[in-house]
Formats: sequence, structure tokens, C-alpha cells
Amino acid sequence: MRAGRSGSAVALAGVLALGAYAAPPAAAADTGIKVSNLVVNRGKPIIVGTTAEVTPDFTYYMSWPSGPKLPDVDAFPFLYHDTTAAKGADDGGIYTGSTTCYEDGTHAADCDGELYIDPPYRLDSNNDATTWKIAVSARIWGADGQPKSQEYLTGFGSVQVKRAGKATVNASPEPVAKGKKLTVSGRLTRADWVRHTYTGFGGKSAKLQFRKAGSSTYSTVKIVQADSAGYLKTTVTAAADGYWRWTYGETSTTGGATAADDYVDVR
Repeated sequence: MRAGRSGSAVALAGVLALGAYAAPPAAAADTGIKVSNLVVNRGKPIIVGTTAEVTPDFTYYMSWPSGPKLPDVDAFPFLYHDTTAAKGADDGGIYTGSTTCYEDGTHAADCDGELYIDPPYRLDSNNDATTWKIAVSARIWGADGQPKSQEYLTGFGSVQVKRAGKATVNASPEPVAKGKKLTVSGRLTRADWVRHTYTGFGGKSAKLQFRKAGSSTYSTVKIVQADSAGYLKTTVTAAADGYWRWTYGETSTTGGATAADDYVDVR
């Protein structure tokens, strides 16, 4: 059914499963709707964990033919991968959660909104950590409250969806005598969208960094590769009071992570 709208500012709220909400009519036709300047998540990768809902933002400019009014026009961005836009809109995509459009009086509007990702229900494979194509479900409603025409607009580029990463650190003993060995351990994990928990990021290299007490700058002491379960361990010489942490950057499938630092008193 059509979402309620009024005035020049138009808002739609609620998660849209396009397959159920916006399935194309049997005789889908060119709507005449044009979408440009579509940007998802400000052009950055979308990082998703295991439980927290994620709402990447988007902005775009939309125009449509004379005749329909803004309340009769829909343009909902969505993401899909490894299939066609039509199939991605029907099942397995990432869909619009809300959108608001501000008409400029010339059958055109500036729009913004959010996609909606609930990890346990939307992402069920780690293969979903990949490049997703951006498309728009465009539709014009008729006076009878039924879709008059609909099409899937493509060619808006893509966005990376990545598994969230985490890092922990523990430096011991605490306190430690100056010049003695300090053991720094930790673990690298990342979201597992099959098990819906964080599992070890085996084989990933991380930087061990140190910030001297009273300083705001971290320096890299060494680079260590995690074991098959994501665990890290190394030894350093204690020289001064300060903070230790592990950090690693983004990969093609996983977001970067930095551990909350661990302060060590050197005596």
C-alpha cells in the first residue's frame, strides 16, 4: 500500500522489504523518475557487527515527469550483490529504513534517509562481506492507490559491506621493573554472521603500539601475526610508564580495530 505523505517534505518510516512492499507490477513500465548524486554512507564502507542494528545514511536528488505529485512518487535506494537488481529487491538485499524528500517546486526534490540492517536477520553468510551494488526502486502510484509504473534504476556504483573487527590487549606484569621484560598479549576477532558472534581473526597481522605517559602520540613498536585463533603475544623491554595497544587496519572484508589501551607502571 502507499505510504502516507503530506506537504513538500515527505517522510517514510519503517523497514521496507522491497519484495513484499514494492514488487513490480506484471507490466512494469518506465516511471520517468530520475535519480542522481546518490551517495550511500558518505562513500565509506559499511561496518556491521553481530547484533547491533546499523543504519547507513544516503542522500540523492530526484526528479519526475509532470503530472504526478510528490506524494505519488517513490524512490527507495537498496543494496544487492551476486544477483540482479530485481531479484535483490525481492530477497536478500539491504533495504531503505526511512527517507525524507523536500520538493523544490519543479517536479524535483532533495532526499535523504537511511538503510536498515539487522545483522541476525539480514546477513546470514560471511560471503555477504563483499561489494554490494546500489540501486533504486522507483515507482509512481495511480489514483486508485495501486502502482501505476515501477522500475529498478541501476548504475549508482557500489559500497563495501564489511564484518566488524575487535582487538583486546593485556600487558603484564603490572607494575614492572624498568629494564625487565613485559609480555603483551591480546586477541583479534571479527563478526561471524553465520554464528552471530565474534570469532578469531586468524593469521591477521597487528601493530603493537606504545604511548608514553604524558604524550598523546602512539608509536609502533613491532608487528605481530596472530595465530590461527586470533591470539597475539610478544615481549618487549619495559622502559617507561605508558599505554600499550594492538591495532590493525581494514581489509577487503573486515573493518579495522584498535584495542582500548592498557597502562603499565614502570618502576
